[in-house]
Amino acid sequence: MNKDSLIKLLPTVKEDSAGVEFYIKLGQQYESSEPELAKKYYSKAGTIGEKVNYKPGVLKYIFNYTFVLNMQGRYDSGLLLNQRSVTIARTINNPLLLGKALFNTGTSYRLLIKYEDAAKLYEEGRKIFMSNGDSLLSAQANEILQMLYYQLEDYDKAIAYGEASVKFLRTVDEPVWLGTALSNLGMSYSKKRDYTKAKSVWNEALSIGQAIGNIEMEASQMVNLGDLFMNTGNYAILNNYYGKALELYTILEADEGIAVALRGLAIYYFFKKDFSTARDYANRSLKVANENNLLFEKKKTLETLSRIHFALHDLQTGQKYMQEATLLADSAINDRIRKNTVEFETKYETAKKDNQIKLQQAAIKQKNTLNYVLIGSAAAILIISLLSFRNYRQKQNLQQQRISELETEKQLEATEAVLKGEEQERTRLAKDLHDGLGGMLSGIKYSFSTMKGNLILTPDNAQAFERSMDMLDSSIKEMRRVAHNMMPEALVKYGLDTALKDFCNDINQSGAVKVIYQSVGMEGVQIEQTASITLYRIVQELVNNILKHATATQAVVQLNKLNGTITITVEDDGNGFDTSILQQRKGMGWSNILSRVEFMKGVMDVQSESGKGTSVHIEIKA
Repeated sequence: MNKDSLIKLLPTVKEDSAGVEFYIKLGQQYESSEPELAKKYYSKAGTIGEKVNYKPGVLKYIFNYTFVLNMQGRYDSGLLLNQRSVTIARTINNPLLLGKALFNTGTSYRLLIKYEDAAKLYEEGRKIFMSNGDSLLSAQANEILQMLYYQLEDYDKAIAYGEASVKFLRTVDEPVWLGTALSNLGMSYSKKRDYTKAKSVWNEALSIGQAIGNIEMEASQMVNLGDLFMNTGNYAILNNYYGKALELYTILEADEGIAVALRGLAIYYFFKKDFSTARDYANRSLKVANENNLLFEKKKTLETLSRIHFALHDLQTGQKYMQEATLLADSAINDRIRKNTVEFETKYETAKKDNQIKLQQAAIKQKNTLNYVLIGSAAAILIISLLSFRNYRQKQNLQQQRISELETEKQLEATEAVLKGEEQERTRLAKDLHDGLGGMLSGIKYSFSTMKGNLILTPDNAQAFERSMDMLDSSIKEMRRVAHNMMPEALVKYGLDTALKDFCNDINQSGAVKVIYQSVGMEGVQIEQTASITLYRIVQELVNNILKHATATQAVVQLNKLNGTITITVEDDGNGFDTSILQQRKGMGWSNILSRVEFMKGVMDVQSESGKGTSVHIEIKA
């Protein structure tokens, strides 16, 4: 039944299971064009389902309502509802509804960048679909797994799942699922730079969206195709796609899509050299991003505004926007590390409480056993009491030892996760700085050099132009220095020994302090990359402390490997300090050193006296 036929039947709908199904079908008619009205009808279906205790209807309400929430970017709200759907589905004998609930909840976790939780639910749901032999649901599962692997940046697996899903969905009448699968498959093709295939599947998805009146699908393909033409250098037609996307996303009241479309139009006018119009669109995009706390879109729009103001020769404003984008990226990295830390701390505390409960239960069981024995045999009470007490003490000691081991293990897991997350973000940001910002600055320098040959400048303006070029050169050098410090290329390519040697040479060239580097037994030694990065950061932090606090003229860095033990020694001839203050120090630098040494299960000895320099010695099992 179409929308008009359903509307005519509204006055006759009753509050029963059929009424629930009716409001679900009516809401589906509006979800791609009037999402708020669709949510209203879905909510009505949920209310009736609760009232008449029709659990399959309540599940269908949640499935459809959370689809709209995801489309609107309200992932937290969608997760809460989907978690409830799993609880309900486990109470009824309908495996397919449980499978759908698991997959929907997994999608909520995926959208919230909690891939581990998503993968567990997807795997449980996929097993249910396969055991029931439902080909359509298996194809839908393949589509969802495609997006999981896309976000994990495993594009080959994403393409394999996506192509399998599309192949089946082309044989059935499921246009929404087919259009979605095609759209997502195009994203993986684009990441592999196979733009021909990406263009083909996006055009097919666009045709499907237009044919079924799915505004969200049509708008998404307009943005996808706009991005494709921008990536392939076809800037002249960008306004056709981003302009239509803006019109459609405005109808949907989809703020994130509006911000993306406005930025796309800004880029179109930028390449038309209509910089004033480009700036207006970019400012509108930034306003939408700010009002809706769209941090990722805000960062990209700030970068676009930076390029526009550089083109307008407003170097000060361009630099300001560039710095804001960089700060926003740093903030996102720190927030992600903080969230990971909190998550692992929560898991650790939960495990600790579970162990405490088990210990208490074991103690209660032992006491009950002792009471029964005392009642049954008064003559043997002394012997049994002594044996029970000894047994209790032994078990208690073993349990306490096990709890301590679990606490240490969880702490190390949390530290490892934070360190790995930090290094991954350092690597990504270093690459973005070097490849993205570095390329942009070099392009600006080239544009200025070309511009100079075509301008007639007064002596004062020529001098100011040269100063600007010098400042730009300094910015490029500083950017490369920061990128190198975040993830030294020598560490990845040539190993720890070479990276530390380069680091010490860089310090020597700066003239801040003379650093002597010595290594013994490191020829041909291969150290696992995580360990190499951790050891490099320890030395880097110790040398930075010398530069900031020691007032030293000379320092020595030694790296040795002997009998399966790696030793690091960092010494200086500076003013020294009272080592007892390290017990009270709360600084991030010293805390980072201690955390990394504990993570490597190493030992550290600090020797220092006032006026006699400092020596730090670290030993770690290779």
